[in-house]
Amino acid sequence: MKLINMPEVKIGVVGVSRDCFPASLTQKRLAALMLELKKQKVNAVASTVIIENEGQALAACDELVAAGCNAAVAYLGNFGPEAPTTLFLQEFPGPCMACAAAEENKAVLANDRGDALCGLLNCSYNIGLRRLDVYIPQYPVGLPKDLAGKIGEFAAIARVVVGVTGLKVFGFGPRPQDFLACNAPIQPLYDIGATVMENSELDLLVEFKKAAADKAGIKAIAADMAKELKGGCVWPELLPRLAQYELALMNFYEKNLGAALYGVFANKCWPAFESEFGFVPCFINSRLAGRGIPVACEVDLYGAVSEYMLQCATGLPATLLDINNSVPADVIKGKDLKGVPAKDLFMGFHCGNTCSSCMKSCSMKYQLIMNRLMEGGKEPDITRGTLEGQLKPGPATLFRLQGSADGELVSYIAEGEFLDIDPCSFGGIGVVGIRDFARFYRHVLIGKRFPHHGGFGFARAGHALFEAVKLLGVEDVNTPLPEGVRYPGENPFA
Repeated sequence: MKLINMPEVKIGVVGVSRDCFPASLTQKRLAALMLELKKQKVNAVASTVIIENEGQALAACDELVAAGCNAAVAYLGNFGPEAPTTLFLQEFPGPCMACAAAEENKAVLANDRGDALCGLLNCSYNIGLRRLDVYIPQYPVGLPKDLAGKIGEFAAIARVVVGVTGLKVFGFGPRPQDFLACNAPIQPLYDIGATVMENSELDLLVEFKKAAADKAGIKAIAADMAKELKGGCVWPELLPRLAQYELALMNFYEKNLGAALYGVFANKCWPAFESEFGFVPCFINSRLAGRGIPVACEVDLYGAVSEYMLQCATGLPATLLDINNSVPADVIKGKDLKGVPAKDLFMGFHCGNTCSSCMKSCSMKYQLIMNRLMEGGKEPDITRGTLEGQLKPGPATLFRLQGSADGELVSYIAEGEFLDIDPCSFGGIGVVGIRDFARFYRHVLIGKRFPHHGGFGFARAGHALFEAVKLLGVEDVNTPLPEGVRYPGENPFA
């Protein structure tokens, strides 16, 4: 299913040329780069303007914006004029990248040498003078084939940035008791361009009641649910009520997106929810996430944003899981751990909010913990509606963007695997292996007071997320450190 609610990135590429170099050199190299971008299926267009002065910088910016570009690359086909180049990077209304042309062969060295290695140094100095956040890849000088691949990687980075800066986070209800860890200082979200619309649980209940009038809409959604579950629902009578809730959320989304381009939810899901709505919302959360609209549990605003950023980075649905429990030895005995030490394993769990496409197997069940709390362990009624099973094995990225208690943005990123191991437990759950996770958990997740929720993507997206959060101005970005490299404050005698 194609994900809605996510930007399509169109990259504008502009060539720059210092006036003492022939502009034709940049034009020739830009043409070769655009040919490679087309071969690699990168959605990009070239400006007809070669920037040599500030007027041309503004003209190129206007041209690419008019062409629908929402990200841009300044390509130094030769040394390049640093002031006009960085003026373009400053004025373009979207994430930007800078890169430069390598010399093709010894024949060009006699007369057509571009000296872009030198020019990129001057450009970077001027980027600093203008206090710009510009993506410069690890190896920013290259031939067209290499640079086209790097621009393709930039497209994923840009998709995250464009998505977040056009995002509205809908929150329903205060956090549950004893979940202060999912703190939500909203100023840092506004600082990166997102907006927040906080609402009461009563507002959600009103929307739910209004949706009851759309009988045809409810019937269509319930039929789609039955199709998705493939017979994995023993309570078909519950589906219309769940469908009514999905309809209510989508109605609210469409009515309240306003000036924002994209939206996510962070909703109160217990304990009052069940008695008033008559079900748990997990399956609906999973379905919306599968369409591209993450719904975070327990009013976790930053959890919703983290899921969305993972979605933009991978192009796949993401999920929000508790970094939940250790893995007993008898669960993993004789299993393939993909080279991850047992101490670096854990289980990612949530009640049932992961979409079916990200599950190895799944069916609708009831929330066991809530059933004990709300229904005394009796036959489930109001605690029905989870989507449970083992998470799909394969590559994974664990990611969190968080506003700390003192209002600063912090983040962590780690790559690993969902292992093909039966978790032997309830909920939407999987065994996760991340090399060096045990120390990372202690010195970053605990040491920097991150909450228990982590965003999980079903592909490796560390590169794109790392660069995207830097472009968004996040300075504290944490990743696992290998044995022998200590975290700040780590006891060297441990």
